[in-house]
Amino acid sequence: MSMKTLEDLFKHFLRDMYYAEKQVLKTLPKMARKAGSDDLRAAFEDHREETEEQIENLEKIFEMLDLKPRGVTCDAILGILDEGKEIMEEAEEPQARDAGMIAGAQAVEHYEINRYGTMIAWAKQLGMADAAALLKANLDQETAADKKLTTLAVGNLNRKAA
Repeated sequence: MSMKTLEDLFKHFLRDMYYAEKQVLKTLPKMARKAGSDDLRAAFEDHREETEEQIENLEKIFEMLDLKPRGVTCDAILGILDEGKEIMEEAEEPQARDAGMIAGAQAVEHYEINRYGTMIAWAKQLGMADAAALLKANLDQETAADKKLTTLAVGNLNRKAA
């Protein structure tokens, strides 16, 4: 796909985030199963439900643009998820694994926060107020998930891993 205009870039990022969210959706149940902490397990399970909502919001934007929902391979998210998979497989102590999984999950959240922030600005510039509102809902969930992970890490999981 040619990216000559801001709208072209917006559509590319929409496909990128659709792919990324679908990959995250597949990964969250694995992370929940590997979590040693009940609180962390619950956070991953809750975020899985939010991710399903985020995918639905992206599909609504595809519909607004009269586009078929489809993703484009997002090498960035694949790299971040691969690092997380490595931590889940190689960290032997549950406490260390939990701390590592939080770090990996926050890397995902920060990528998504970055992308959604950019897409909101572009949607507003392009006069897509409805799309911007849906993207803002996704951004708010990602920001809340990041804060929840920080609270878990700083609250006690990092201390237990030490």
